[in-house]
Amino acid sequence: QVQLVESGGGLVQAGESLTLSCAASDNIFIRSDMGWYRQAPGKEREWVAGMKSLGTPKYADSVKGRFTISRAGTYGPVYLRISRLKPEDTAVYYCNAGGSYYVDTFFAGDYWGQGTQVTVSS
Repeated sequence: QVQLVESGGGLVQAGESLTLSCAASDNIFIRSDMGWYRQAPGKEREWVAGMKSLGTPKYADSVKGRFTISRAGTYGPVYLRISRLKPEDTAVYYCNAGGSYYVDTFFAGDYWGQGTQVTVSS
């Protein structure tokens, strides 16, 4: 059973930056594609960014230019840097692995982390 652990969330002010991390218990990041999701209070979980197993980054149009995804080597962790944070970025951010991309659509895999809370104050 693959375990994913997110970290790096916190309370920040609008305009600041934050880097989230997703660590896996095995080499799943090179065996499958991964994605970052977020869920704001009262809203559905939405995909925001991800990375193909070979390292190609993927971004939702709504976050392009502010979100940057990277991976430490082939095994991870996978990082999500969020720049110029906005109050509307407030959400629990989740890491998912074991999925796949078809063009720019991510089909989530079976493995989820517990989430990390990001709160942006105005």
